[in-house]
Amino acid sequence: MLGIPKASLGNRVRLSAKGELQGAGDGEKAAKVTSEQMEIACLRAENARLRMERDIAKKAAVYFAQDTLRGTPGFTK
Repeated sequence: MLGIPKASLGNRVRLSAKGELQGAGDGEKAAKVTSEQMEIACLRAENARLRMERDIAKKAAVYFAQDTLRGTPGFTK
């Protein structure tokens, strides 16, 4: 599906979980990532996802409220 061997992907996932994944062109020792740094990254990603979901819900609420009001006598806009 991704065009890379399953074993290669598995190796990269294991190295990433250990914090030993090297980026492109890294010739030196890989930088260690602490569990706290990984947790912060996960929480930031979750926060961004939740903000996006909240914004979508707000827009949907406004859309449906306007749709409901349009059917109300005396509504002008």
